[in-house]
Amino acid sequence: MEWLIWLGALISVLGLLGLLFCIARVWGARRKGLDDEALRAVVRKVVPLNMGALLFSVLGLMMVIMGIFLG
Repeated sequence: MEWLIWLGALISVLGLLGLLFCIARVWGARRKGLDDEALRAVVRKVVPLNMGALLFSVLGLMMVIMGIFLG
């Protein structure tokens, strides 16, 4: 089950990269000094990406745990 551990780690890292991308996107929008409505629009677009990245990260960690238990 070593392959499950490595695959889960890869998926988890991809999710972490997605989370970092979302943070950078909102941080960049805040640094631009956008007005409240424009900032809300950016955050509204980032929220689904953020949730998907979090899901990827959690699924990857679950795969790692399953690989450890089964291995």
